[in-house]
Amino acid sequence: MSLKHSLRALVACTALFTATGAALAQVTVKDPWVRATVAQQKATGAFMQITSTEPVRLVEAKSAAAKIVEIHEMRMEGDRMMMKAIDALDIVPGRALELKPGSYHVMLIDVVKPVNAGDKVPLTLVIEGRDGKRSAVEVSAEARAMNAARPAAAAPEHKHQH
Repeated sequence: MSLKHSLRALVACTALFTATGAALAQVTVKDPWVRATVAQQKATGAFMQITSTEPVRLVEAKSAAAKIVEIHEMRMEGDRMMMKAIDALDIVPGRALELKPGSYHVMLIDVVKPVNAGDKVPLTLVIEGRDGKRSAVEVSAEARAMNAARPAAAAPEHKHQH
């Protein structure tokens, strides 16, 4: 192989490595849980901490447990707590995005059956990289009773390469 061809191959490999490296983000989900429902309750929330090694966005959530799944924000407007659906949440490298009661969360609307404490609720989080490519992170969230305190021991982590 000539020097000219070797340099071309090296440049092509470097460009491929750089493009692949830039798109690769490790997304980790810690302590995913869903609030158990009570009789006749048709909606509930899912909560967790999400981290990433690269800047990404949570753009969608899905679950077989509900007919509608949305990303929600709760905040005070004057003296009233307001909740609304939002398009996406940014996940900043090195900082956990915390989905928690009274704040950002995944809303499960029109649940297909009651969610009892101890049930495992499947969730799919759709993550979008800076390049616009999307990938799915599969999560199993344990249902906790309405009055359950957060456990002292951390739940298993879910990791995904993006």
